[in-house]
Amino acid sequence: MMDKTNIPKHIAIIMDGNGRWAKEKGLPRSAGHRAGINRVKEVIKAASKLGVKVITLFAFSAENWARPQKEINLLMRALDNFLESQINELDKNNIRLKIIGADKPIPQYLLTKIKKAEARTEENTGLIFVLALNYGSRQEITEAAKRFAAAVARGEADLESLDAEGFAKYLYTAGLPEPDLLIRTSGEMRISNFLLWQLSYAELYFPKKYWPDFASKDLEKAIQIYQGRERRFGKVGRIDADKEDN
Repeated sequence: MMDKTNIPKHIAIIMDGNGRWAKEKGLPRSAGHRAGINRVKEVIKAASKLGVKVITLFAFSAENWARPQKEINLLMRALDNFLESQINELDKNNIRLKIIGADKPIPQYLLTKIKKAEARTEENTGLIFVLALNYGSRQEITEAAKRFAAAVARGEADLESLDAEGFAKYLYTAGLPEPDLLIRTSGEMRISNFLLWQLSYAELYFPKKYWPDFASKDLEKAIQIYQGRERRFGKVGRIDADKEDN
């Protein structure tokens, strides 16, 4: 049974396997992406119902621009359609939308829609739904270092007093709790330049299901697996401590 008192505050998900799901079914990759978007809707609702505070989905990486232009255009249109069709639902359910990543070279029409969607939901107090779009963690950390250096140059920050907590304020995720749980679907066991700083102490879970098959019950299973683990944060675990006491 799920422990309702131990729900991860922040779940991050790498939505992997859309293309392979489609290929195994003899369908075009576009069908995999459409099926994946339907799972986004389901998982967001499930996370909100379970009491998760933040869910971050890796939608499009900074490296994905190397994909065929036809697929890039498809993904951009899919995001545009998602915002168009789902913003009312998100707002009605008190869900706040936040986009993290670099603006360029995202099309301007899409940037405009993103900003409007963020502004419309920014006062909502329920689940924070974060989409990592044109996101790369090395890029994020590099940009954070530049912002901190600029603040030092302006006399707004002190170099010697910088610590990990202070540096995190310059990241895209400033103000959000660090992920407790990372899920990557499709069985691939890589982080792929996603939230490298923020995932330092997260629990990692790699289900073999492709993203279009990852349903709300699979999210619940992931949380139950998370609850069965002991998070030590570098400290001695309960079992080891008991052995020392004896």
